[in-house]
Amino acid sequence: MLLALEGIAGAGKSTLRDRILATAACEDIRLGHIGQFSWLSLEATRSIIGLRAGRPASSGVRAVAAVRRDLELHARHNLAPALSLGPVVADRLTLSTACLLALLHDRPVAHYVQQLAEVTAARADLIVLLTTEPELCHVRLYKRPTTLRFGEDRPTAARYADLYEQGANAWTEATGLPVLRHPCATEPDLDLLAAACLDRLRETAPDAART
Repeated sequence: MLLALEGIAGAGKSTLRDRILATAACEDIRLGHIGQFSWLSLEATRSIIGLRAGRPASSGVRAVAAVRRDLELHARHNLAPALSLGPVVADRLTLSTACLLALLHDRPVAHYVQQLAEVTAARADLIVLLTTEPELCHVRLYKRPTTLRFGEDRPTAARYADLYEQGANAWTEATGLPVLRHPCATEPDLDLLAAACLDRLRETAPDAART
């Protein structure tokens, strides 16, 4: 099983990921952990770094080509080997990339979701979209020692939140795969989300993934 944690910066993805990984370790479930990009193509990496910094590509077509190339490499060289050993949790994946493309290239996010969902080997079996309010996310980010990055200011974060909602709808329409939406604003929220994710992971973890 491939589980992708999605949402705007500060929504609680890292906190949820750490809770899931810690609980899986206590239960002797070999749970893999992977990032959003492969970084295996120099050309694609240059494009992705620009996009993440808020610089649109020369065209939306070039941007899609770059992220699709990276996603294909990610699926083949990173995701497939990791999934052969057991379930995997991803820090962001296809939905986050589609939202970034939509934000920078001014086309409906559904267009980019459909383009990236065609890389079937990288489709998450379950997406967990953290719908934490952007204002709370901003408060959390403000407490961090690092400066805000592109997309983390209040107006852009609010736009991102809307894009994630639209993208989640487009994802299920394009793939038929589920998206679990819930805020991660309180400790009970974290408990509920972690329990839901772990229940799904327990169902799919093969015996060989238990040490």
